[in-house]
Amino acid sequence: MDRVRSGRGRRALITLAGEIDPATAPQVRAALERCLHDGITTIDVDLTTVGRCDSSGLRVFLDASRHAAGTHASLRLHHPSPQTARLLADTGSDLLLL
Repeated sequence: MDRVRSGRGRRALITLAGEIDPATAPQVRAALERCLHDGITTIDVDLTTVGRCDSSGLRVFLDASRHAAGTHASLRLHHPSPQTARLLADTGSDLLLL
C-alpha cells in the first residue's frame, strides 16, 4: 500500500495505491489518524489507483469518518474502483463516505 499526503492549511488529500486489506489497513488508519491529530478538518481520500478494498479497509474508513465527525471534520472517498464502489453501496456506506 502506497500513500501520499498533500494539502494546504486544514485540508489534506491522501492518495492511496495498491490494495486495502488486513495487511495494509493499519497503514491507512495511521495516515488518517495523523491527519485528524494534526488538526486537518477536510480529508479527501483519492482511491483512483486502489484496485481492491476489503471489509478491513471499509472499517478503517468508517471509523475515521466517525472520528472526524466527532471533531467537526469530514472525510470523503473519491474515485473508488467498481469493486470498492460496490462494497460501499452494498453496505450503505456510500451515503456516508462518498
